[in-house]
Amino acid sequence: MLRYASEDALLKPDFDVLVIGGGAAGLYTSLLLPQACRVGLVTKDTLSLSASGWAQGGIAAVIDPGDSTALHIADTMAAGVGLCDPVAVKFLVEQAPRHIAKLVEMGVAFDRYGEQLALTLEAAHSRRRVLHAADATGRELVSTLTAQVLARSNIQILNQTLVLDLWQHEGRCQGVCLVESQHLPLKPRWLSARAVILATGGGGQLYARTTNPPPSTGDGVAMAWRVGALLQDLEFMQFHPTALSVPGAPRFLISEAVRGEGAHLLDAAGERFAFAYHPLGELAPRDVVSRAIFTHLQQTQPNNSNATVFLDLRSIPRTTVEHRFPNILRVCQQWGVDPLTQAIPVTPAAHYWMGGIVTNLQGATTVPGLYAIGETASTGVHGANRLASNSLLECLVFGAEVAEAVITEPTPTHLTPPQSLELTPTDGPSPVAEIRQELPYLLWRTAGLSRNGADLSQGLDQVEAWQAAASPFFSSSQGLPKAPELRTALETHNLLDVSYLLLKSALYRTESRGAHFRQDYPDSQVSWQVHTLVQGQVWQQGKLGVDLPV
Repeated sequence: MLRYASEDALLKPDFDVLVIGGGAAGLYTSLLLPQACRVGLVTKDTLSLSASGWAQGGIAAVIDPGDSTALHIADTMAAGVGLCDPVAVKFLVEQAPRHIAKLVEMGVAFDRYGEQLALTLEAAHSRRRVLHAADATGRELVSTLTAQVLARSNIQILNQTLVLDLWQHEGRCQGVCLVESQHLPLKPRWLSARAVILATGGGGQLYARTTNPPPSTGDGVAMAWRVGALLQDLEFMQFHPTALSVPGAPRFLISEAVRGEGAHLLDAAGERFAFAYHPLGELAPRDVVSRAIFTHLQQTQPNNSNATVFLDLRSIPRTTVEHRFPNILRVCQQWGVDPLTQAIPVTPAAHYWMGGIVTNLQGATTVPGLYAIGETASTGVHGANRLASNSLLECLVFGAEVAEAVITEPTPTHLTPPQSLELTPTDGPSPVAEIRQELPYLLWRTAGLSRNGADLSQGLDQVEAWQAAASPFFSSSQGLPKAPELRTALETHNLLDVSYLLLKSALYRTESRGAHFRQDYPDSQVSWQVHTLVQGQVWQQGKLGVDLPV
């Protein structure tokens, strides 16, 4: 058992606030907490590696006189296909300008035209309102926030640290169990806090084709589910239409801003096919463009699993491409494609999880003491299909609300760690590594862009079989991996849990809406203009605009 230095140490928690995740949401929230707060910032890798840092497009905000909050709200609601919470969307949009001003004050170097902040157009936006830093906005944001976090004496950073599970006592979250993977031998530790904030990002690693970095394994959703938190809309995984598709290359995201600046989608015959599927063509909502690509390839190259379409930037002035998209140029050229002279082969890839842990506007979950922000949360602003460049904005707006809310949390009264924990290998060969390799291909086949009940059921059966096979390698009481390869085991455990949740949620919603398309239920239904709520093993419909018990 973890021993404290003295009995006095039991009188106060290890930290006032524990923030789990080092992306934009975790960093920004940590910086907005009072400097008198003792903050523990936990990250699986280092602060520089997160999905936020991979974000290219930018941050949406109404700062142009020709734009309006009403238009931004309408665009967000339209993209969400009937499942956005109007109150949350209004709050998000109205708060955006002050957080942009805060970032400028912090030193985030957005692109400018003269003295004015530069704005670009992205799909499904009715106005140019997306601020950017070339095509590496996320990296600029995260690097600026990281530098400020490192300068704060009240923030202790726990790099390369794996959170195994949440510490719950009498229904309240009061800390976490974690392992600092760079310290051998590996020994679990219990850390207590007045509040725990999950900012763990999404679950793109569920899929064989994803724009997400390796740490995006759905950890926050899995941990919250295991302690009984209410979850929402887990069937809605957004597939970005344009990820680089070159043999051997990662599914590098080709920003939507490229199409906003005038790039065209072409098929193998050189035709602009997107207008056959939607009047807005390449600038239709992401789910529409992704399914247009999928459908077009099925119709034109049905027997070619490696078929792609092409994104042609040659309609954009060369100087604009070089100035606005230097990172895209560099990566494509690295993999043998020069966007200045040839079209880029692209296919859709899993990008953003709209569903997550249900929160109120202050980030509180249904578990006292537990908060969630960013992609791991479900605030109601994205509905069934996120509007481009609202994700980084959500991190900022709701991160500020969480920072204000958590300081009122009471001090835990029971700080004795619940049990002694050891990580010891089990006997016999572990199936974990093989499951980790095969799981993303199963999800891509059974719960990808186009789904049906038979495939979803087959995927669910296989996941449940894998859960049974892997269960001896996880502790039955705390969900602690006992396999020697701790990180692989932990992430596989979480991926299996969220795969189960996604597949079962997709089976539960018997309609098509936004990013969730079922071939056997191809139309949207009025009766399904509701949330999918999940708590434990209970799935039910939740009406929009109803206050949830958080």
